[in-house]
Amino acid sequence: MTNAQLEKTANEVRKSILAALHSAASGHPGGSLSAADLMTYLYFEELRIDPGNPQKADRDRFVLSKGHVAPALYAVLAHRGYFPVGDLLTLRHTGSYLQGHPDMKHIPGVDMSSGSLGQGLSCAVGMAYAAKLDQKDYRVYAMCGDGELQEGQIWEAAMWAGSRGLDNLTVIVDNNHLQIDGTIEEVCSPYPIDKKFEAFQFHVINIDGNDMEQIRAAFSEAKSVKDHPTAIIAKTVKGKGVSFMENQVDWHGKAPNDEQYARAVSELEKAGDA
Repeated sequence: MTNAQLEKTANEVRKSILAALHSAASGHPGGSLSAADLMTYLYFEELRIDPGNPQKADRDRFVLSKGHVAPALYAVLAHRGYFPVGDLLTLRHTGSYLQGHPDMKHIPGVDMSSGSLGQGLSCAVGMAYAAKLDQKDYRVYAMCGDGELQEGQIWEAAMWAGSRGLDNLTVIVDNNHLQIDGTIEEVCSPYPIDKKFEAFQFHVINIDGNDMEQIRAAFSEAKSVKDHPTAIIAKTVKGKGVSFMENQVDWHGKAPNDEQYARAVSELEKAGDA
């Protein structure tokens, strides 16, 4: 897909995220919207996957370590063909397979259950090491939140990945600068993020995570790196695409009401037309 096609797809993904959250009357829009461009690129361009065979042995793996932004993952999976887009409206409903956090046992295309922050990267590291042991060429991708980097387990996993030279592992940090209680500096600063990953023997790439051209270049570069895992530090805008949600910490974990939903969809439809 061209960058323009990917941008249009990401816009549709954002509309689906908001539809799901509005239907659920709960969830996390801010981080889901900030990650939408990265997720769209992964599932429509980067990952070697087959929606018709979600458990294909040689598929690339993706772990959403910041599992609370499941609406973004569900939206890209649905638009990619893993399950009907209409099912997104059952998010968090009683009896729905689309729970508030990813569940690998019930949701097609989910490679790892997640939600307890800090644990997902360890799972991804294990997957990447398993590929090395089995002499398989699939790649493993993990997305972490910048607030999640305050978890010590993240750095234990990073240290081990670097020491083993897991060049089939790419970590994406959705660096939208905000978490539930405020800015990441106010809570517990993880900066400088890039230097920390470099200290653990990662190849580091800094990008604008809402720019498709930069996203494409970063993933291409990551695949060329040998003997080191890669960390893509993606600066993003929390609530990206909806003016009244952008860079607003209040939109970390609440769903839009009817009026807010209508306004948000109107903005995204104008963006799609443009």
